[in-house]
Amino acid sequence: MGQGLPDVAAECLPLTVHGLGRAARWLVALGIAASSFGCVLTQDVPDPALDIPNAYKAARATDSDASPTLDWWRGFRSRELTDLMEEAQRVNLDIAAAVARFKQADAQARVAGAALLPSLSGAGQETYSRTSGSSASGLTNGGREVVNYSSSLSASYQLDFWGQNRDALQAAEETAIANRFDREVVALTTLTSVASAYFQVLASQDRIRTAERNIASASRILDAIKQRLSAGTGTDLDVAQQESVLANQRAAVPPLRQTLDQNINALALLVSRPRESVRITGGSLNQVALPRVTPGLPSELLTQRPDIRRQEAQLASATANVGSARAQFFPTIQLTGQGGYQSSALVSLFQPHAAFFSMVGSLTQPIFDGGRILGNFELTQARQDELLQTYRKTVVSAFTDVDNALYSIKQTTVKLRLQREVVAASRRAFQLSEQQLRAGTADIVTVLNTQLTLFQAEDTLLQAQLAQLLAFVSLYQALGGGWEPKMEKPVDAL
Repeated sequence: MGQGLPDVAAECLPLTVHGLGRAARWLVALGIAASSFGCVLTQDVPDPALDIPNAYKAARATDSDASPTLDWWRGFRSRELTDLMEEAQRVNLDIAAAVARFKQADAQARVAGAALLPSLSGAGQETYSRTSGSSASGLTNGGREVVNYSSSLSASYQLDFWGQNRDALQAAEETAIANRFDREVVALTTLTSVASAYFQVLASQDRIRTAERNIASASRILDAIKQRLSAGTGTDLDVAQQESVLANQRAAVPPLRQTLDQNINALALLVSRPRESVRITGGSLNQVALPRVTPGLPSELLTQRPDIRRQEAQLASATANVGSARAQFFPTIQLTGQGGYQSSALVSLFQPHAAFFSMVGSLTQPIFDGGRILGNFELTQARQDELLQTYRKTVVSAFTDVDNALYSIKQTTVKLRLQREVVAASRRAFQLSEQQLRAGTADIVTVLNTQLTLFQAEDTLLQAQLAQLLAFVSLYQALGGGWEPKMEKPVDAL
């Protein structure tokens, strides 16, 4: 017949009291409730049972301690990038929206906390009434007019013996904390997007300059082949082949300019300004320094990544909601009181004889509600388990992100070194083939192959430089952005 209860609730449910006077029944009920106070406790956040490695697989054991600084973007030594980063932190609309969300969560926490305090309200009333002027005998009279004045103060308070309101407050506070970490997640995503877009701008500018140099080189070769045709040592096929090479190089420039414009537009959006008011000077990838940063210990990542901290706070909020849902199985104890003055004459309203008061205590125990409370309890438990699994996945994904970023830095560095060797060899081969072409001793096929190899190698080199910088940005994002500086231990504590 009764509402299904979890084990703890069934053990702590007060017994029914019979055969006692009114006052005695209230005293016994309150005593039983007070003695049962320790039976319902807010659950601790469940142990996620994480397997935390001792070190990152892709980290070198000889790495010196160089944790990411709070202004980690300064490590790239780009004044324009620093200005964009600082502006984005001030005016980015996604960050502003995240700030508004945690202000909403703070307000919700205050709303939830109000249930722990008594509510107090005052009222004043003037009532005017007039009785009918007719009587049962058919006679009429003037009726009677009555004016009544009242002033009262009402108070009510719900005794939170089972911790329902306290757990609801804790859940709201943890949600507010999660929203603060959500703001940090949004800020980190914004900053890494600014860095990525800016490096894309530099790479596009470098690739456009390289394409223009290649167009100039292809034009020189075309002029040389035309001269050979005029001298009778070349063919129309040679000219057509080189014209094709030149046309391909010219056709590669518009997509690069489009990429450049798109990334400038992306930067304008990130700093919340129209494209027309944003001026990006840019420059070259060669002007960007490589920062020095090490990942630290995997255990440190749990306190540095804002998305991990956000999931942890959400899990704590869900755990508090489980406690609040469990408390709904128990009786609700409500105390209400009202007092004030009531009189038919305003001048005597606040006289002692016009005073009145009332006090009411009530206890409400759910017996049958069709499974609503039990369903809500099971729902909060399932939600808690979902967030626990999400928290575990977030931690494991964080370790994977750091390892991927470290491995990417390692491989792009090797790729960049090898690609520079490819460009140096390709440039030397192209220069020799051009010299032989002008001397009339080079095969046109060799000239075509060497210039195409050089053009492709130079563009690949720039893409490798960009990939290396983006790998560093990914590492900063994987580490959770900048870290607070470590406090030095006092000498006497060593």
